[in-house]
Amino acid sequence: MSRVVVINNLTLDGVMQAPGRRDEDTRDGFEHGGWAVPYNAMGTQMGQRMGTTEALLFGRRTYEDFYGFWPNQKDNPFTEVLNAMQKYVASTTLEEPLPWSNSTVLRGDAADAVAELRESPGDDIVVMGSGELVQSLMGHNLVDEYVVLIHPLVLGSGHRLFRDGGSFAALRLVDSVTTDTGVVIATYRTPDSSR
Repeated sequence: MSRVVVINNLTLDGVMQAPGRRDEDTRDGFEHGGWAVPYNAMGTQMGQRMGTTEALLFGRRTYEDFYGFWPNQKDNPFTEVLNAMQKYVASTTLEEPLPWSNSTVLRGDAADAVAELRESPGDDIVVMGSGELVQSLMGHNLVDEYVVLIHPLVLGSGHRLFRDGGSFAALRLVDSVTTDTGVVIATYRTPDSSR
């Protein structure tokens, strides 16, 4: 059985919107894009996770953003790994074939498709960004683990990972580390997680 692992940059007030670039996601007038870049914590975390990652799972917006960046990074060791890895995309608008190698559109209801992927044998299915998809997965109890990179920032606005009106979840902390830039990387598992 595979696990669904959500990995996201967060501020202290829970914002996950546009951590990588100023123009990454300006929905609702968000003006703080690129807030995680000075802390440089995601690269270390992803390097540690790639050995246990079977596939990546994206919502459409995050998939298109990653595709617009990663295949063009010729001197980055993650480029080859990401190009070779299986990528699933939850979208009702994208059509196959998708432009990024090893990419597949999930057909039908995203939660049902992810539940089916989760039941198959294999390593972790990692979700990065993809806020709307993560909300759906959380609502269907399909997330086994959260790796949150908590940055020492309060933005006061932006889309949050854990939103008002979301599902109740009692999690257990299984690991934490603090980077030299003050980012707390905390790993939480759900009580039902198989590992």
